[in-house]
Amino acid sequence: MKLFVAARSYLPKQGWGPIGCLDMSDGYFRFRYTHGARETAGFNGLTGMGDLDEVYLSKELFPVFANRIMSARRPEYEDYLRWSGFDPKQPPDPLTLLAVTEGIRQTDNIELFPQPSPNSEGRYINRFFLHGIQWMPKPAFARIARLAPGEILRIMFDPCNPFDTHAVAFRTDDPERYVIGYAPRYLARDFTEVVNKCSPDWINVIVHSLNLDAPLQQRVLCQLNACWPPEFVPCSGRAYQAIVEDQQQISQAVSA
Repeated sequence: MKLFVAARSYLPKQGWGPIGCLDMSDGYFRFRYTHGARETAGFNGLTGMGDLDEVYLSKELFPVFANRIMSARRPEYEDYLRWSGFDPKQPPDPLTLLAVTEGIRQTDNIELFPQPSPNSEGRYINRFFLHGIQWMPKPAFARIARLAPGEILRIMFDPCNPFDTHAVAFRTDDPERYVIGYAPRYLARDFTEVVNKCSPDWINVIVHSLNLDAPLQQRVLCQLNACWPPEFVPCSGRAYQAIVEDQQQISQAVSA
């Protein structure tokens, strides 16, 4: 599994963008910066990993990412797993957990998300937490509390959004049609391409789970099910491409 790391730019209209990728290679956790790190205003590297041209390898998950996973010693740890759709009796590996929880902390502007791949049936399946709940008006906020697992949501493109012209919103499928939140910004373009290229019969967005006892960033877990369009390559722009791609450099780093 490969995870991308996204950072928020200091320029409001630039929004979020990918700055690095995290995966496993030859038994090592590996982190490399992507070209997006040089394109994101105000980004100067992660703590302890300041060289954008370096390949970082470790037998243990890097502290900057490990600190984004709740300690198993915390009393709410089992709730934390449940909020993310996991069985507390079978905890996932760190990368799988970060892929869903997004490694969100309220104290900084870093999030993680997985590179999508077709499932066993060749379809696009993406599970994500609803963003922007805190900005919803009171009636919509109250409606969120009444969401039910399996409830269908409708996709709304929001090209007039002053912060992101690629914004993808979700609304309830009822007469009130409450807008209840947004797709993570770094997934919005892929969502748009998938929706535009798939037959409506192949597109389905549901509430996977509602976590009323969770922080807002883990309140509503959604799932988008769609076709995998021909020639669709998610997360494929230059901003997602690793600065260091040469395998020899990576091998030398492992040997060191």
